[in-house]
Amino acid sequence: MPEYRVVDAFTDRPLAGNPAAVLVLEDAYPEAWAQGIAAEFNLSETAFARRVEDPEAEFELRWFTPVAEIELCGHATLAASHALAELGEPAPYRFTTRSGVLTVERHDGRLWMDFPARPAAAAPAPGGLAEALGASPVWTGIGGNDDLLVELADEEAVRSLAPDLGAIRDLPVRGVIVTARGEGTYDPVSRFFAPSMGVPEDPVTGAAHTVIAPFWAERLGRTEFLAHQASPRGGDLHLRLSGDRVLIGGDAVTVATGHLDL
Repeated sequence: MPEYRVVDAFTDRPLAGNPAAVLVLEDAYPEAWAQGIAAEFNLSETAFARRVEDPEAEFELRWFTPVAEIELCGHATLAASHALAELGEPAPYRFTTRSGVLTVERHDGRLWMDFPARPAAAAPAPGGLAEALGASPVWTGIGGNDDLLVELADEEAVRSLAPDLGAIRDLPVRGVIVTARGEGTYDPVSRFFAPSMGVPEDPVTGAAHTVIAPFWAERLGRTEFLAHQASPRGGDLHLRLSGDRVLIGGDAVTVATGHLDL
């Protein structure tokens, strides 16, 4: 019976941040089985870490939403690393993934993920965007895996956003990252919507910050900052841009453990 953990990522307290289910496995498994498990948990991501014999990595890591496998996920990588630490595996953690080899290290009591930066290129706003968001974009571009990055006028515009998720789903993009410059504690704030991937609003999205980090580094004129994803659960991300890489630091808390009767 496989053991699982549910881990709240990008938070130092339970019932906040972004929950991910994590299974650490020894043997290969069918993709359809993994997708079924992810649909059963019905969280934004379920992570499957499997020990492998690879000169560059100790574990294979895959991420599934309730409806599809994806190329990159930050919060579930953080959650998987936290789970490995609880199982007694020492850091650093090296994962072979669909986005190449990813490394997670521990510094100053926090886990730090080393991800590829994925800058957004300016692009016209797709038709119906302002109506779908209920807000007027200041800037739009495409970054990551076909995600639309949208800058809004200010932090309040991001926090108060109540988009039409059906209209968001109909846009010709995978997901929509909405961001603005912070006005207090945080440098940028953001939210992320991906209803076409079975994730109406993701609570905290590490992968989106591989797009957000280079965008705000250019505008803020520095490479280190504190970001906040302003979903109802909310979460904090420590960002460091280093060339073509983004270091993303965060905390995590296990909220449930158990075994699947499968």
